[in-house]
Amino acid sequence: MKADESVKRVEGAMGSETGKTKAGMAKAKIRKKLKGLGLTGFQISVLLEVLKIPRGETRTYKEIAKAIRHPKAYRAVGNALKRNPLPIVIPCHRVIRSDGSIGGYSAGGSKRKAELLEKERKLAMKL
Repeated sequence: MKADESVKRVEGAMGSETGKTKAGMAKAKIRKKLKGLGLTGFQISVLLEVLKIPRGETRTYKEIAKAIRHPKAYRAVGNALKRNPLPIVIPCHRVIRSDGSIGGYSAGGSKRKAELLEKERKLAMKL
């Protein structure tokens, strides 16, 4: 599958982004930035899918793989997240292992990932 086809498939699942909404424009900017960083279509698809995880929630590597229509590629999802060039913007820390354990986190280690998740859970409960 070509890189653009993979990205378009995920974008289609995200809903029609006309670029007229603030969220749509932000996603378009992120998508353009990711394409310019030499990431593969699969990696971009993973990162765009992770953008959809709400604050205070988590998804598993396997759930992300299924969502981008590559259900057996959960290890590749982890590798794509390892290459996340925008960890502050794209919340890769919200992706965990299927057994509920934290998993790795390239932007600060497992301890930092657990701290971020806990802070987000507390903030989400206050809202």
